[in-house]
Amino acid sequence: MRAPIGEFDIVTPAPDCLDDLVEPVAEAVRGWRGSVPAGELIHVDTNPEWADTATFVEHYGEELLRQSANCVIVAGKRAGVTTLAACVVLSHTRVDVNGAVRKQLDVRKASFASMDTAVQESGMEYGGITPLGLPEAWPVLVDSAVIDLRYVLVGSGRRRGKLLIPGKAFAELPNAVVVEGLGV
Repeated sequence: MRAPIGEFDIVTPAPDCLDDLVEPVAEAVRGWRGSVPAGELIHVDTNPEWADTATFVEHYGEELLRQSANCVIVAGKRAGVTTLAACVVLSHTRVDVNGAVRKQLDVRKASFASMDTAVQESGMEYGGITPLGLPEAWPVLVDSAVIDLRYVLVGSGRRRGKLLIPGKAFAELPNAVVVEGLGV
């Protein structure tokens, strides 16, 4: 199965460009054990000024919005204990933090993690956070609509670059939980 590469300048199988990835993402690619071959995880070189979804879609085209996903870090709290988790939803939706996230994490309060926390704890750049290579203890909540797509464009860990990953591979990430209605 070939990845749709659209209008991108440089596309490379992720295992062939580990130096372009932040260390946690490179390590996840090196250790990839999913049913999808690691060579089908594609790195797409993009301008870091276009990393934010709206700007990215404006430059590369509206059709990418339907096959792009955002990975956001949330913090859930219960009895003074904070749990960090990643939420992966299609870019044209938003994370249901007060419903699906609170229920899935079994917390009293959930909110988006601060930028400093997300960057420091993930080891990735803000605006490029991806579910590959996150700390092993974190739940990775994936909206079921992401799994249904043939390929999904998501951050690469850096603002420069994206990963193009088969949708079904998101369900195979460590600590992945597929959640119906996570993106609303």
